[in-house]
Amino acid sequence: MWGDTHLHTSLSMDARAFGNWLGPRAAYRIARGDEVVSSSGQPVRLSRPLDWLVIADHTDGIGMMDDIIAATPQVMETEQGARWSQAIRSGGNEAVDATMDLISTFAQGKVDTKLMAGFSPGSRRFASVWEDCIQAAEEFNDPGRFTTLMGFEWTSLVNGGNMHRNVIFRDGPDRVRQVLPYTTQTPIGSTDPLDLYKYLENYEAKTNGAVLATAHNGNLSNGIMFPVDAQYTGRKLDQSYVEQRAKWERMYEITQNFGDGETHPFLSPTDEFADYGTWDFGNLDFSEPKTEDMLQYEYAREALKNGLALEAKLGTNPYKFGIQGGTDMHTSAPTAEEENFFGKHTGYEPSPERLSRPIVENENGVIQSWRQLASGLTAVWARENTRTSIFDAMDRKEVYATTGPRIVVRFFGGWDYTEQDINNRHPAFVGYSKGVPMGGDLTKAPEGKVPTFMAYALRDPIGANLDRIQIIKGWLDANGKTHEKVYDVAWSGGRKPDRKGKLPAVGNTVDVKSANWTNAVGAAELATVWSDPDFDPDQRAFYYARVIEIATPPWHVYDAFRFGVNLPEDAPTSQQERAYTTPIWYTPQG
Repeated sequence: MWGDTHLHTSLSMDARAFGNWLGPRAAYRIARGDEVVSSSGQPVRLSRPLDWLVIADHTDGIGMMDDIIAATPQVMETEQGARWSQAIRSGGNEAVDATMDLISTFAQGKVDTKLMAGFSPGSRRFASVWEDCIQAAEEFNDPGRFTTLMGFEWTSLVNGGNMHRNVIFRDGPDRVRQVLPYTTQTPIGSTDPLDLYKYLENYEAKTNGAVLATAHNGNLSNGIMFPVDAQYTGRKLDQSYVEQRAKWERMYEITQNFGDGETHPFLSPTDEFADYGTWDFGNLDFSEPKTEDMLQYEYAREALKNGLALEAKLGTNPYKFGIQGGTDMHTSAPTAEEENFFGKHTGYEPSPERLSRPIVENENGVIQSWRQLASGLTAVWARENTRTSIFDAMDRKEVYATTGPRIVVRFFGGWDYTEQDINNRHPAFVGYSKGVPMGGDLTKAPEGKVPTFMAYALRDPIGANLDRIQIIKGWLDANGKTHEKVYDVAWSGGRKPDRKGKLPAVGNTVDVKSANWTNAVGAAELATVWSDPDFDPDQRAFYYARVIEIATPPWHVYDAFRFGVNLPEDAPTSQQERAYTTPIWYTPQG
């Protein structure tokens, strides 16, 4: 089942400031397939509805922008509030500048505490907004057809470094109503993930419910998302930290609008598909440029590798997470489709001008609009379309991410799979009976055996053919050093690897002028059983599948065609979208 764990509505301070006036109810309508008029006055409708949705509005200052725009007395009695209110109500460039100043001020933790207190836990405004969020989720929850999971975004920023986590509840209003969302503003909130974990622990103890967290955009953290020695606070990583993080952070959002977070060409120089949707400019507000030494603490594959080393040292792997995707759209519209992309926020909804406007511009440089990704989605292998079943799939990590296409992927690991097991139309039955699914564990290798993996992929029914299936392996050697290797395990056509093992490119059918492609290359489905030729039973390891589509046009090529505008000179004219499964881990005996 397909869904989005990360959508913002007009309740989020930045979304409303950029012009989004669509609240949670409109977002649910769009997600379930209804047509709605967007904040820019255009009809918006998904080509296919989602099965489920998490609205994850920022909790800090939730609902505050409505009061800033309305110039309420509570806002106008502070210098910041009065200044922002006047500028935003003036419109034009003055409003844009004020919005960017508001976001930057929050990112640096410098919003007036008196102003923020009126929109924080303990205030009537905060409580009433949260109650309305719960009611909206209940109104649109339709088990078996469309599921609303309650949640929020904890917006931790450390000098502009992104440390955000989305919180997702398993429960209904009877339990969720007993708490208020956690925030980052002191004295009630905190930017330290350890304090978020306490909040989650307290929720479960108080309500007998269940909750989890999923981080995102390590690429905007400037080296503090996946620590290996110490947190950003200087606190050394210890057994308590790794156990708490492993317990609560059950997933990681690997792909979304502000960049793909699987790996980076600097970290994976031999991976020909590593440079996809790369955002490596700086922190969230671009106040501090990126340096290469930060990258190893920002990307999922490197975190998976470092997790093996931390497990060997401290006994628990804090980065043993499921892989999921989200849009992080601030338009109330979860558009992860290239040909139907409504942008990060209302200012970048479809128009002839959006390709010519930077998404970020300051003294540190310019990030062009075309660098936004129309990404991503989460697929869950849930037993039914309900809150409990979807949450439980997330908790056991039987989930995977795509950059937008609805590619069906199965991935199993065991010791006894054979080619005959994949030679049927229901490979999952054999997959479960002889091994473990994505998110599972293999331990204690039987004498003389190597792990075997069954991988199956079926293209999006209305999308592009498949180029190949790859299995990415990471491992820890006897000297405590981590390694990685990418294996091509199944591919389309009659291609043969060269002497160095490199598989020829599948070909590119993209017609840039007409924003089109054909499925003249690639395959509708791919399947294989693969055995690790380099297996060492004494080495910790993980394996995940990456499914690569053939080349298709990015969203900005569609824009150029529809609006008759020129493409930016440096914008790519094709891309190969993909799916990432949650890994299967191997742990040696003892």
